[in-house]
Amino acid sequence: MKRKTWLALALSAVLLTAGCGGGTKTNEGTGGSSGGADPAEQKTYKVAISQYLEHASLDATREGFLAALKDNGIEEGTNLKVDYNVAQADSTNNLSIAQKLATTDSDLVLAIATPSAQAVMQQVKDKPVLFAAVTDPLDAKIVTSLEKPEGNVTGASDTNPEAIKMLMDFIAKHLPEVKSVGLVINQGEPNAIIMAKTAEEALKAHGIELVRAPVTNTSEVKQAAESLAGRVDALYITLDNVVVNGVESILQVARDNDLPLFSSDRDTVEKGAVATVGFKYFDHGYQVGEMAVEILKNGKQPSELPITKPDKLNLILNVKAAEEQGVTVTEEMKNSVQDPETNLIQ
Repeated sequence: MKRKTWLALALSAVLLTAGCGGGTKTNEGTGGSSGGADPAEQKTYKVAISQYLEHASLDATREGFLAALKDNGIEEGTNLKVDYNVAQADSTNNLSIAQKLATTDSDLVLAIATPSAQAVMQQVKDKPVLFAAVTDPLDAKIVTSLEKPEGNVTGASDTNPEAIKMLMDFIAKHLPEVKSVGLVINQGEPNAIIMAKTAEEALKAHGIELVRAPVTNTSEVKQAAESLAGRVDALYITLDNVVVNGVESILQVARDNDLPLFSSDRDTVEKGAVATVGFKYFDHGYQVGEMAVEILKNGKQPSELPITKPDKLNLILNVKAAEEQGVTVTEEMKNSVQDPETNLIQ
């Protein structure tokens, strides 16, 4: 009887020792109390993105945003989960995406382009919202103040009216034969309407007429551009998402008819437009990404971050494209480019 009791006690001791050894191994494997990382450093951030459609400028905005996060230690695949949604210029999809994002547990929502920002700010009320690639956030009723945005929404405008005026002045000065400028425009986009009005007023000061060719979707862009050929002396496009998405067809019309095409974004100039006064959308997105870092890592509220807009306005000139569209590029035109190494495309 005593022998059985002694064996039972010995067996219990062995099992207890084995159990303790297993517990020690588990703690080492999971970063337990000895030598573990700071829990704050292990945080995984969740960012949701609503993008109105995919085209070069909006894609570059998103890429710049994510690059800014990465440069500040928030990297997709490491400690960042991105919920990326594209409406493909469909208003029903756009609203559905905003409604979905209102129910997620994301730490922050980014809305790219005016329609996306309008939908998101109406639906998402309980988490920080940033917007990018929005022409006039006041007119679009996304915020009520640029200096002191209220509530949970802030971001960056992608235009400065002075850029449009500078571009129209460039056309008037260097292409005196231009008496009319054709504009393919989606009248349903508030940003396009605002920019068209600014361009029209600037051109009128030089005695140049702005002729509009309206479209409702990208499939109509080519026909609209062709309708302007023979009626105008040059072409211009704003930051119009529907139109920019079909810019290849406008470029073809410009080349076929020796019609110089001017744009409101650098990406289109790099594709083949003659010139713009602007900036890189990657840099624009990066700027918004830095605002996101302030919110995610430094605890800032959107209402503490004023709306920003491009402040470095440079002429970007594509020499090869100009020659393909019947423009003789003079030295005076080249000298108008402040940073030739970056902004003179040959």
